[in-house]
Amino acid sequence: MNPTSAYLGLTEKLYENNENGYIFEFDARVIDSFAYKEGFAAILDRTAFFPEGGGQSADEGELDGEAVTDVRIKDGKILHLMNVPLEAGKAVRGKINADLRFARMQNHSGEHIVSGLLHSLYGIENVGFHMSRGEMTIDTSEPLTDEMIKNIELLANRAVWANKEIKCFYPDAETLKKMTYRSKIELSGDVRIVEVDGVDKCACC
Repeated sequence: MNPTSAYLGLTEKLYENNENGYIFEFDARVIDSFAYKEGFAAILDRTAFFPEGGGQSADEGELDGEAVTDVRIKDGKILHLMNVPLEAGKAVRGKINADLRFARMQNHSGEHIVSGLLHSLYGIENVGFHMSRGEMTIDTSEPLTDEMIKNIELLANRAVWANKEIKCFYPDAETLKKMTYRSKIELSGDVRIVEVDGVDKCACC
C-alpha cells in the first residue's frame, strides 16, 4: 500500500445492493494512484467494480478508456489494477463489462439457490465456491447422488421460474444475533446477508 496515501476511508461500494448491481457505468474521482507490482493501482472515492472475493473473480472493464486488469481489496481499500497510472484528483468515467457482470449475477444467484436447497433438504453444506470467467464450481460437505442432483435441479429451476425475490442487506448486531442463516464461519461486525425468498438466507462475501 502506498505509504504516502492520505486516504484512510473506504471507497463507496456502488455494487452493494440488488438495484446497484445493475450499475455498469459510473463517475468517480481518483483519490490515489501509485506503482503496484507489475503495473499501477488506483483508489477511487466510489466504484461499481466488484473486487475479487468470496470465491468470485473481480469485474472487468475500464477507467477513462484504460483497461482495469483486476480489482482487489487491501487494507480496507479497493485497488483498481491497471497498466497505466491515473492522476490523483482527476474525475474519471468507469465502465463495467455488463455482459460478464450479468452472467455472474445469474450464476451467483443460482449458486445461492442450489446451496440453500442442499442445506434445507439434505443437510449438506457448501464448503467452497469458485466462479471465474470460464467455470463455476461448488464444493459440498458430502457426495451427491444422481437422485439428489435431479431433485435439486428441478427445485432450483422452479425457484427461477417463480422469479423468487432476492434481497441483500446488512442487519444490525442485535438482529443478526437472532437471525438464522447459513455461514461457513462464525461472523460478527458488518455481515452482508443475501436472502432468496423461501429458499435460502446466507452470509455472502
